[in-house]
Amino acid sequence: MEQDKKITTLQKGLLISGLLIVISVGFYVAGFQTQKWTQWIGYLIFMTGVMWACISYGKENDNMISFGNIFSHGFKVSSIITCMMIAFSVVFVLLYPEIKETAMDMARQEMEKNEQMTEEQIEMALSMTQKYFTVFMIGGALVGYLIMGAIASLIGAAVTKKNPSTPFE
Repeated sequence: MEQDKKITTLQKGLLISGLLIVISVGFYVAGFQTQKWTQWIGYLIFMTGVMWACISYGKENDNMISFGNIFSHGFKVSSIITCMMIAFSVVFVLLYPEIKETAMDMARQEMEKNEQMTEEQIEMALSMTQKYFTVFMIGGALVGYLIMGAIASLIGAAVTKKNPSTPFE
């Protein structure tokens, strides 16, 4: 395959990140940001994108590539997407602080469903969440995207056709 037709890891990561950002903004504008299913749509697109990146990497290399190389490529794409989505999330919350308040209200509602939590415990948990909201948001995104990225990279590497040049590869 010609060198100029290969899509780099960075380009794939930025393309998938851009799609996720557009969808996230679309959900926000449409008022769906409080719906749990929107998170799962984002993860589904993310994982599908990483698997596409793995499969296309195999094709770009005429399928003469190992499982490990394909997995590595997919995880690099996942890492780029993770960085972009964390940056987007921080900027988005800074631009629209009402997102933080909505998240706090949702957290309160979920905690109130737990009959074992007292009002004092709920207030203490919400106070801590309010104080460290950005840290929790970044940590959650980091762990969530990297775990999902590793899973998607494994699946992508497993389903990508491989034609090793020797039987020992």
